[in-house]
Amino acid sequence: MNKIGFDNDKYLSLQSEQIKKRIDFFGGKLYLEFGGKLFDDYHASRVLPGFMPDSKMKMLLQLKDQAEIVIVINSNDIEKNKIRGDLGINYALDTIRLVNVFKSKGLFVGCVVLTHFSNQPSAINFEERLKGLGIKTYRHYPIDGYPSNTEHIVSEDGFGKNDYIETSHSLVVVTASGPGSGKMATCLSQLYHENKRGIKAGYAKFETFPIWNLPLNHPVNIAYEAATADLNDVNMIDPWHLQAYNKTAVNYNRDVEIFPVLEAMFCKIYSSSPYKSPTDMGVNMAGNCIMDDEAVQYAAKQEIIRRYYATVCNKINGSSSSSEVYKLDLLLNKVGCTLADRPPVKPALETAKISGQPACAMELTDGRIVTGKTSNLLGSCSAMLLNALKVIAGLDDDILLISPQVIEPVQKLKTEHLGNKNPRLHTDEVLVALSISAVSDENAKKALDCIKDLKGCEMHSTVILSETDEKVMKKLGVNLTCEPVYQSKTSCSN
Repeated sequence: MNKIGFDNDKYLSLQSEQIKKRIDFFGGKLYLEFGGKLFDDYHASRVLPGFMPDSKMKMLLQLKDQAEIVIVINSNDIEKNKIRGDLGINYALDTIRLVNVFKSKGLFVGCVVLTHFSNQPSAINFEERLKGLGIKTYRHYPIDGYPSNTEHIVSEDGFGKNDYIETSHSLVVVTASGPGSGKMATCLSQLYHENKRGIKAGYAKFETFPIWNLPLNHPVNIAYEAATADLNDVNMIDPWHLQAYNKTAVNYNRDVEIFPVLEAMFCKIYSSSPYKSPTDMGVNMAGNCIMDDEAVQYAAKQEIIRRYYATVCNKINGSSSSSEVYKLDLLLNKVGCTLADRPPVKPALETAKISGQPACAMELTDGRIVTGKTSNLLGSCSAMLLNALKVIAGLDDDILLISPQVIEPVQKLKTEHLGNKNPRLHTDEVLVALSISAVSDENAKKALDCIKDLKGCEMHSTVILSETDEKVMKKLGVNLTCEPVYQSKTSCSN
C-alpha cells in the first residue's frame, strides 16, 4: 500500500539552500554535475514515497535566476545511435528534447557540449542540426591517459585543447541523457579554463543515490545497486571520508576509485583540493528528508523485486545477462526478500493455475487485490483493468462495462481485416471501447472517471505482456512486473 515516507517540501528547501551555500563557498560560481534524471526521476519516487518525479526540476526553478543548463552528449553515443531505454529514443533526440523541456520551464540553456569528439560523421551532422535550431555547441576531445595521467590532462595538450564554454550564471548545471557522457570531465575542463582566466569557480556533484547518510545495507541504497546492475555499480563505505573525519559515509565504487585522481587534478588547477573525500563533493540532502524509515524500506524492497523481474524478462530477449540476474538475486537475499513478498504475485499465479490461462493481478493503492483472467473476448490484462476500475468505482462485479455487442465487431475488424491472429482486445482497445460506452452508459462513465486512480498501483502478469499492453500500463502509472515466460497458443511457455 502507498504510504508517504519522504518530505518533498523539506527536500526542496534544504537542497536549494545547500547549493546556494556551495556557490558561496567557491566565491560565486559553481559547476554542478547533475546525475540521474532531472525532471522524471521515477526511481526516486518509487523508493522514496512522497518524492515527486520532478522534484529536482522544481528545486532548480527556485534557483532559475542564478542557473543555466549545459547539456553534455558523448559523440560516440551519437555515432552508435545509443537508445535511452525508458523512452525508446536515441540520445541525440533526447538531447533536443531536454533543451526544449528546460526552455519551456523557463530555465536558460546555455549550450550543448559534444564530448569525445573525433570528427564522427553523425556527431558533425548532429552539431549542424543543433546550430540550425539556434543552439550553441562546443567540442571536447579525447585526452590520452584520461583519467590517470593528471600531468597531461591538466595541461594545454589536455583540457587546454577543449573549447572553453562561455557561461554567464553563477550556477552551471551540467547534465546529460545518460551515463558515460563526460559530465565530470566537462566540469573539470571548465575549472581549468576558468582558472587560466582568473575566474573563481568550483565543482560539486548532485547524485540522489546512494544516500550518503543512510547505512550501507539500507534497502534504499541496495535498490540503487539493483537499478544499476548493468553498470556494476557497488555501494561502499567512503574510505577517504572515514580517514578524514572518522565518520561513516556511503558512496559508490566509481566515485571512490576516481577520487585520488580528482584530488590530484584539483591540486594541479588550484594548488590544493577543496575536498577531503568524494562524499564531500556531493550536495545531496535526500537522507535528511526521510520521515518514515519503515515506509521507504518497504518501498525500496518492492523496487528490488520489480528490478529482478525486469532483469529476468530482459534476459529472455537478450538485453540482460546472467550475471545481472545473479546480482539481483544476491540483492534480494541481502534485504531478506522473496518474490512472494510482492503482493500481486501470488494471486496472479493462483488465478492462472485455476483457469489454465494467463492471468493478471493488481494491488490497488488501498491494498485491495483485483485479478483478471483470459477469456474469449479479453486478454487477462484487459480483464483485470476493467475489474480494477469496477472495484475502484464501487460497481458490482457482474456489471458489464462494455457489452459483447461492442467488443465483437472490434474483434472481427482485427482478425478479418487487419490480419491479427489474436482476437482478444488489448488494453488500449478496451479503453477506447470503454470511452465510447461511457457516452450512453452511466456505469462505464463512473469506471472511466476512475482511471486516474490506477496511478501507483502494483500489477503482476503470469506472462510477458505485449508491447501495447506494457506501454498502456506505463502511461497509466502502473508498476508492472511479469513472469519470464511468453504466452503460447494454449497457455504459456519459456
